[in-house]
Amino acid sequence: MQLFYSTNISNGKIVLSKTESHHCIKVLRKSMDDTIMVVDGVGNLYSTRLIDTNAKASILEITNIQKGFGKRKNYLHIAIAPTKNMDRLEWFLEKGVEIGIDEITFIQCINSERTKINMERCNKIIMSAMKQSLKAYLPKLNLIVGFNDFIKGNHSVEAKSIGFLGTGKSMPITDIHKNKNSHIVCIGPEGDFSIEEVQLAKENGFQCISLGDSRLRTETAGVVASTLINL
Repeated sequence: MQLFYSTNISNGKIVLSKTESHHCIKVLRKSMDDTIMVVDGVGNLYSTRLIDTNAKASILEITNIQKGFGKRKNYLHIAIAPTKNMDRLEWFLEKGVEIGIDEITFIQCINSERTKINMERCNKIIMSAMKQSLKAYLPKLNLIVGFNDFIKGNHSVEAKSIGFLGTGKSMPITDIHKNKNSHIVCIGPEGDFSIEEVQLAKENGFQCISLGDSRLRTETAGVVASTLINL
């Protein structure tokens, strides 16, 4: 199944963007009356009929709607320090969405190596990953925020954790997040969170977690955490 994405939906019709229309008409060579499957990023899967083959703004007629398509049982929010190499961060975004993730926040930490993010490109990556993995929910992508501000935020979730390689007791991630319906996991930069950051997190209800015996790169840790919570 090939999915397209659009939020331009009204009166039983869907209009594809210029990019999506070009892919539909010029790349895949769809023609009049072909069935086109569309997601809107909020859980709806539309079966449609192509009624206008304009390669800049194709028009589709809705024939059926599946609500809550592929809805996940858990709500997973990953807060992650951007990597210096953007390719690695983009790899995390792609794989995290494919595995199953609902919200992503970039956090600026004491040991962070990157403070600027191309949000437009990041949004394109998660949209592509959503379609490729046949999902109907587009994860929420938040602007970069200071670690302290994020930690002190009013997060209404059942389980909050922070990965930490330093000294002190850390529990396996599955022990903290098992049988919970909503989660936040904080993944630090290559230089790890500082002791002060971890202490602040603890004071705000976060628990230190371990992702195993291996020392993982930031983007790998994000993927491992997403995988373990989705088991």
